[in-house]
Amino acid sequence: MGLVLWCFVALSLCTFAAGSDFLQDPRAAGSSRFERSSNVVGKALDIVKRSLPGLLAPASSRHTIRRRSTDQSGSCNALHGYEAKLDANTHSYTLKDLSGSVSLAWVGDGSGVILALTTFQVPFFMIRLGQSKLYRSEDYGKSFEDVTELINSTFIRSEFGIAIDSGNLGKVILTAEVSETLQARIFVSSDFGKSFSHHNLPFIPLTQISYNPEDSNVLVSVCNKNALWLSKDFGSSWNKIHDMVCLVKWGASSKIFFTTNPDGSCSDRGMLELKRTTDYGKTIKIVASKIYSFGLGGRFLFASVMTGKDLLRIIHVSVDHGETWNIAQLPPVGHEQFYSILAANDDMVFMHVDEPGDSGFGTIYVSDDRGTVYSKSLERHLYTATGGDTDFTNVTSLRGVFITSILAEDNSVQSVVSFDQGGEWVPLQKPANTKCDATAKNPDKCSLHLHAAYSTAMRLNVPMLPLSEPNAVGLILAHGSVGDAISVMKPDVYVSDDGGYSWIKALDGPHHYAILDSGGLLIAVEHNTNEPINTIKFSTDEGQCWHEYNFTQEPVYFTGLASEPGARSMNVSLWGYKDTFLAQYWVSFTIDFRELLTRDCDESDYVQWLAHSDDISDPNDGCMLGYKEKFLRLRKDSVCWNGRDYLITTQPTPCNCTLDDFLCDFGYYRKENSSECVEQPDLKGKVLEFCLHGNEEQLQTQGYRKIPGDKCVGGKMPVRKEVDLRQHCVSDLVNAPSPSKAKPTMITFIVILMLLCAVAGVVLIKKYVCGGRFLVHRYSVLQQHAAENGDLDEPLETNHATTRNGKIEFHDDSDEDLLE
Repeated sequence: MGLVLWCFVALSLCTFAAGSDFLQDPRAAGSSRFERSSNVVGKALDIVKRSLPGLLAPASSRHTIRRRSTDQSGSCNALHGYEAKLDANTHSYTLKDLSGSVSLAWVGDGSGVILALTTFQVPFFMIRLGQSKLYRSEDYGKSFEDVTELINSTFIRSEFGIAIDSGNLGKVILTAEVSETLQARIFVSSDFGKSFSHHNLPFIPLTQISYNPEDSNVLVSVCNKNALWLSKDFGSSWNKIHDMVCLVKWGASSKIFFTTNPDGSCSDRGMLELKRTTDYGKTIKIVASKIYSFGLGGRFLFASVMTGKDLLRIIHVSVDHGETWNIAQLPPVGHEQFYSILAANDDMVFMHVDEPGDSGFGTIYVSDDRGTVYSKSLERHLYTATGGDTDFTNVTSLRGVFITSILAEDNSVQSVVSFDQGGEWVPLQKPANTKCDATAKNPDKCSLHLHAAYSTAMRLNVPMLPLSEPNAVGLILAHGSVGDAISVMKPDVYVSDDGGYSWIKALDGPHHYAILDSGGLLIAVEHNTNEPINTIKFSTDEGQCWHEYNFTQEPVYFTGLASEPGARSMNVSLWGYKDTFLAQYWVSFTIDFRELLTRDCDESDYVQWLAHSDDISDPNDGCMLGYKEKFLRLRKDSVCWNGRDYLITTQPTPCNCTLDDFLCDFGYYRKENSSECVEQPDLKGKVLEFCLHGNEEQLQTQGYRKIPGDKCVGGKMPVRKEVDLRQHCVSDLVNAPSPSKAKPTMITFIVILMLLCAVAGVVLIKKYVCGGRFLVHRYSVLQQHAAENGDLDEPLETNHATTRNGKIEFHDDSDEDLLE
């Protein structure tokens, strides 16, 4: 096969350039998978990654934060003679094949093992010719060994790449295509890729084989005929557990959730059944019907359910794995709209609800701790209906911080940030070392706007998304521009060291970047698709001073930067290709920065830092989500090694409750420049209740509810009560038809009795309990009103669910494209 490919290339006199797109695999927790794919684009390298009135008001005074105080004098001159040290620790490797793509995977945490899978594939007279090679490194990419014989030179499907288990147990799965037998085959390893065994599959996979997060020996896959297959012995044997499966997801405690269609078509969304098995398929239970899509996030299970009325869908939420469901207090969406889970954990949910029509924006809602009652968080949230692209970013380096974009009335894209889990959104502060660009109406007043997924989808010159790491406290690297809106011109790199409160312009032009040594070392390489490069930049003071190093005498066409996930390593690899007369060869350069930092950090190298604060001496400053957090962070002028065992140390201190610890409750909203929650005009005077856990409940509120996960104590506590009316209520939208039937006379009697009790209960509570002072919500009235009007122009306090990709943290596909 290799000879045929060489002959084909020689006859066609074709050379190709390899582009790279490095993506972190959401399947792997402890280890990560990085993949780069290429296109035949001739000599050029083509790398493509994928004003709101009242909102952009000046940030409140408590959001004015200074960069932490350290002695920064001389930090730019702290390094001397680093070229010789880096020369001695720079290693190169050339892959002598014509492969058009390379997939990289780190196997295990701190093991140093990297697998590199190269793939070359071309169409030839109605057939597809392909070749794969496998390389293995045990020293973080400093050297590789060609281990293609371990997979018998079999063609590995590039769309599946390398699947690594999430438990750092050294398990690897490669999915192969055996064209002679029209079969699929997997190669599996349990020893970090040192050896492989193969098993022929009784099916052809449609999706990548998925590990059980709690037992990596258990695997599931959906085949090209939509049957669900399961293996309990790491792929040695397989059993089919269900036909006509559209989507499958692992739940907690080895539960498997999947959707099916009794009519045999996954395209007939809205008629799907959601099923669950807790014993690997021995018993299967239908937990919901009329399903359009479903998603999992934190402890919540979501289902987008057809109402049977005008093709509308509403969200149902379960916190007991589908045993019982509650209707999420969100507006329903029509067939051209969608719900999307932006982020979810055990405390709360961020939900995007699309606006009617192809508007390109929607509304973000945030949930209570049950995932049921939602409050409006951000309007005109940018989210394209066509591509499902959103800039929503979870800043993992500081709790409670999220950054996203809005679509202004003039269709410009503007960035906003929330430091309190969606309670308040404000513009990003203008970096002190920048000037406003041409988009600013006032040259002295403008904001920083960041490029994220939407910009990459629009094919702007943005090679990387915003980057933060949990063990690099406060650090964010991102591309952006400074003005009244995001600029389509060449972006620059900006760095924040305090979780997004303040920023500096760090580098001119677009770059690839990485965080090493828990934030002690930043790496950047200029993004240039037309010219070869040989320079890498690095910073030991969180992006204030940058040093340059020439890692090779012969420049290469750079395609991507790779470092071990977790930001603890001191090794970084630059991947690219060398251009020769007849072909182009992959080459990697791995630089070990350990010898650059000649000593281990000690206590004198760290400074105490109070998060969310501009004055560490103020006893009332720094409270966020109910408590303060003090960290020990590396001084900017300290050039030392944190080490792989470095742990974040924090000192949490609870705070008294204030209005900052509360979201606006159902039916309330905050006006611009105000922290006070006021009643929505559309809901004044309306009697509204909601259904929760099968009981109709009445909400008595002063307009505030505590932010889920907020730990504040005492202080100001707005009154909020949910009164159980002892009236049974259910949603029959998700339930399968019941085989048992009651007599009509008994049903009529029960209905009349329930109606009388409801009327009496409402009258008594409104007259004697509420006294007309509180807003009371009846969800049934709200739902009926929303369904009759179709489009929801009124600012109702409600929300929805779906699942999308993963950006953080958690971000699954929306229910518009979840099953595709």
